[in-house]
Amino acid sequence: MAHPLRAALGEYRVTTTVRVKCATFVFLACGAIALAQQSLDSRLSVLDPIINDAIARKQIPGAVVIVGHNGQVVYRRAYGSRALVPRREPMLLDTMFDCASLTKVVVTTTAIMQLWEQGKLRMADPVAKYLPEFARNGKQDITVRELLVHFSGLPEDLDLTKKWEGKDTAYRMAFELAPERPPGSGLLYSDVNFIVLGALVETLSGEALDEYATRHIFTPLGISETRFLPPAAWFPRIAPTEDENHRPLEGVVHDPTARRMGGVAGHAGMFSTGDDLAVFAQALLDGGRGVLTSPTIAKMTAPQQPPASTSLRGFGWDIDSPFSTNRGEMLPVGSFGHTGFTGTSLWIDPSTKTYIVLLTNAVHMDAVPGQENGSAVSLRTKVATAVAATLALDPSEAEKMRLASITGYNEMQTAARKLALRNATVKTGIDVLEESHFAALHPSRDGRKPRAVGVLTNHTGVDSEGRRTIDVLAHAPGISLEAIFSPEHGVTGTLDTTAIKNEKDAATGVSVYSVYGGSDAARHAPFDILRRLDAVVVDLADAGARFYTYETTVGYFLEAASKAGLELIVLDRPDPVTGSFVQGPVSDADHESFTDYFPEPPRQGMTLGELAKMFNAERHIGAHLAVVEMQGWQRGDWFDSTGLPWVNPSPNLRSLNEATLYTGVALIEGTNVSVGRGTDTPFEVVGAPWVKGRELAAYLNGRAIPSIRFVPVSFTPSSGTAMGEHCEGVNIIVLDRNSLDAPELGIELASALHKLYPTDFKIDRMLDLLANKAAFEALLTGQDPRRIAQDWEDGLQRFVQVRSKYLLY
Repeated sequence: MAHPLRAALGEYRVTTTVRVKCATFVFLACGAIALAQQSLDSRLSVLDPIINDAIARKQIPGAVVIVGHNGQVVYRRAYGSRALVPRREPMLLDTMFDCASLTKVVVTTTAIMQLWEQGKLRMADPVAKYLPEFARNGKQDITVRELLVHFSGLPEDLDLTKKWEGKDTAYRMAFELAPERPPGSGLLYSDVNFIVLGALVETLSGEALDEYATRHIFTPLGISETRFLPPAAWFPRIAPTEDENHRPLEGVVHDPTARRMGGVAGHAGMFSTGDDLAVFAQALLDGGRGVLTSPTIAKMTAPQQPPASTSLRGFGWDIDSPFSTNRGEMLPVGSFGHTGFTGTSLWIDPSTKTYIVLLTNAVHMDAVPGQENGSAVSLRTKVATAVAATLALDPSEAEKMRLASITGYNEMQTAARKLALRNATVKTGIDVLEESHFAALHPSRDGRKPRAVGVLTNHTGVDSEGRRTIDVLAHAPGISLEAIFSPEHGVTGTLDTTAIKNEKDAATGVSVYSVYGGSDAARHAPFDILRRLDAVVVDLADAGARFYTYETTVGYFLEAASKAGLELIVLDRPDPVTGSFVQGPVSDADHESFTDYFPEPPRQGMTLGELAKMFNAERHIGAHLAVVEMQGWQRGDWFDSTGLPWVNPSPNLRSLNEATLYTGVALIEGTNVSVGRGTDTPFEVVGAPWVKGRELAAYLNGRAIPSIRFVPVSFTPSSGTAMGEHCEGVNIIVLDRNSLDAPELGIELASALHKLYPTDFKIDRMLDLLANKAAFEALLTGQDPRRIAQDWEDGLQRFVQVRSKYLLY
């Protein structure tokens, strides 16, 4: 391993012509760095009592700890004993350890990412595309991504109750297995996932896994004491573990499955030293050192699990899950690591350029007669926390922003799921406008001609005192309310028809112009009216769904405002289903319609003010736009955290629960299925005259969709699809709204109906609202909904990057 000072200063070649003052400078620099290292080493001696206490409590025989920080090894120490039986031997810094599941990330994940860089695989591809035998017993849709993040649903291990030997036998057994739970439905940590990934590496590279690791990972990094199948000459340096009969095991892999496979497997079998693992960790912090590229490392270590999960997993690497004890209690967001069953662990924090290698052989305690099982679990937490506290690890604000872009939106969504509910007091845009004495409207003063203003609003436009925005503006000083524009459902929000006529507002006498109708012309404000105005105010409660037409109406007003040269002022209101979740397939760019103004997912996690900013900029509209922001609203707030009264944004969205389901259930509304319009619970029930309620409920419950259960029901809609007909179907019960992916639920519903009732369900009518041809065609071919959701993830992440530029809260 390179000397720390050489690593810090670079490898200088001093020739005989180098001047003395240069040599003096190097000497002084070396001395300064040495003193700094000495100081850190002294401060990190707080680890000594922590580790010695674990040894005294007989949790571990001993340990090797290496801490790296800012490109330097700042702490490197061995503790206790390497072996306790058959004789006690001291732990040394060059002790080799059976790394167990660290094999998954050091070898197998690295190899998979290298093959991905070379274009030899895609994360969203089914594993069976490359290993056809894997498709057996319901595994045909399990993807490479699902194996890497442990969401395949496969069992934890191969069957060890039967006698078997050999790698090929293990592969055949893995390919024959059936998932224990529906793939993609939840985190199930499984060695089988990485056994299969090891087979995938061998198939795509044409090399045995151990040979591949040596040639493409270990040798390029210069780590010569890391390998599978250590030679007998290394045995005296290897920390022993224990076998199934609790006898000391030295030089042979501890994991029984890997042992039966001949010592080489994708999930276990690698032996290494603390120094070698430190080099590997530093390589990741340095951008890969030729083994991986920086963008690949960023992708690999960002959250990659299904968005609905509360456990964060990268490709192979753990980020924040029930297994991440070695993260400690203080390491900042953006760090990642892994553990090994034998007692090994590695945690890396790119934001503070720090890594922690903690190697023990805790399982060796089981080989000591009369000794209880050893464990390094609590020790990992204590060590990581102590290191973070001692080094005062806290990324800079710039680094936090960089990490936010690297880790992606997935982590923000998962964090939002863990927030406690708030009891906030939110001021909407109209309240803020009133408190500012209508400053955003630039009212005329000193008896000058009032500013001519129009307002796009409906019954949802009310202030905290319950006064209509229409009335507030009509009585505002320096303002002359000249026109009212009403969107879909009219100014009262009660009309469920396209035949909405112009009228007079009874209270103010101001003309109300409908901007909703059956034709495109009827959906635009009359230009002759707009030309008389100085500004148009928008005050609408949106539903947080792409296909909710208020969004498009605002887009049309932006276009008209730009053309007429007037100002558009949006009085912002909460996204009722939070601004934290971005879900579903992004609509195709060539699919613009009244329910699809801009390429975005069904659930975009944005307020109407933020959407207006995005439309104006991304569509190059160039309108004079202002947004009066809310006060007191946070992105993770559901509507019931705002303190605001619920007002139905439209006749069939009568509760927050219905709004929660709307971005998913509404995806099938254009088909011949009732979504509950004409019942007391629209968007909470789904059915049709040809559906069998018990059959549909059983199928959907069997899919183990997170956060949702289905109860068979019957109902007769009084309007809408199947009006007056007896329907059977399901009532959708939301168990946890924070982990619900509503658009994916919509795909699940469509997939179930298409599979169970292929001749009755008219799925072709779904494309208008889904607005994504790839997802629609995947549904037609019967692809698993979870695989379909994986396929739209890349487009979703691109939208997230665009969206981030326009967030106000």
